[in-house]
Order: sequence, then structure tokens, then C-alpha cells
Amino acid sequence: MSIKLALLSLLADHPRGVGQLRHDFEDITKYTWPVNVGQVFQTIQRLERDGLIAHHGSEIGETGRSAEIYAITQAGRDVVHDWLTTASMRPRDDRDELVIKIAIAAQLAVSHTTMVNLPDLIQTQRRVTMKELREITQLKAQTPAEQSAERLLYERRIFDLEAEARWLDHVETLATPRKHDDNSI
Repeated sequence: MSIKLALLSLLADHPRGVGQLRHDFEDITKYTWPVNVGQVFQTIQRLERDGLIAHHGSEIGETGRSAEIYAITQAGRDVVHDWLTTASMRPRDDRDELVIKIAIAAQLAVSHTTMVNLPDLIQTQRRVTMKELREITQLKAQTPAEQSAERLLYERRIFDLEAEARWLDHVETLATPRKHDDNSI
């Protein structure tokens, strides 16, 4: 997730200081993705450098210290609009450890390297996936049925885990790779 774009979006609502931005972000996400104040400060510096926000004065914060306040610029609003109206997709070449692990295990099975039994690997993964699915489902049941970040995260994770379980079922039906001929080019 882009912290930069999330923080910029919060500034589209109203001007804020670094501490308030951090607090509001963590409050909206129900502390699912905590950020440290240094990360927020560096992000604000980059946003200002890029002309997406501008200094908007200062105020005395809860700690009694002066806090710099930042407001979004029109260029920043345009970036937020583009971000919020563009679909988010995972990269196609995203490295998936489970895919790599099963592919390697399948190839080792073909070459009779007995480091792991492929069906056992798939079954172990299925057990862990189903256990996680049950735990996340229980956590979801304890959260209000609203579009909070916490609830949305649980919902997304449940769908991902269900898809992984179906994928594991499918992987079991695929043929194992053929042994490569060492003389072929």
C-alpha cells in the first residue's frame, strides 16, 4: 500500500500536521498498518518537494510544541483523484513464495531428490491455509459489519485464503514436470 498516497488523501480532507496525519491514518486503518512518525515526516518532505502539498502555517500541538501544518495543492488533488479512480492490481511478476516452493519441490521430485514429498507439502500448506482461514473468520466475526480497514482486511484475507485452498486443490490435479534431457539444448 502506498503510504504516500494515503497520507496525501488525508490532506485532501483538511490541513494537518505530521503527528495528526499519523494519528488519523492509524485510526482509520484501526492500527492495522502502524507507521512511525519518522516515516510520515519523510513522506511529507517528499510531498512538499514534489509540489503536492504546501506549508500551511503552524499550531501548538497536544504536546505544547509547535507543529507545522500542511495543505494539499491542486496538483496533489489531481494525484489523489487519479489514485482513487484507478484500479489497483498486483504485479503479474509478483514473487509468490508458495508458487516457487511447489515448483521447486515438483522439479526435485522429478529428479528423484527426496527432500520433500510433494503431496505432503501441498497437504501441509492446505492445513495451514485452512487454520488461518478459521482464525481470520473468527476475528472478522468480532468486528462491526462496516467498511472499516480492519473489516475490509479480514474480508480480503478470507477471499485470498479461500482462493489459495482452491488453487492447492487444482495444483494436485496438474501433471508433474517431465525430466529434462541433459543432452538437449
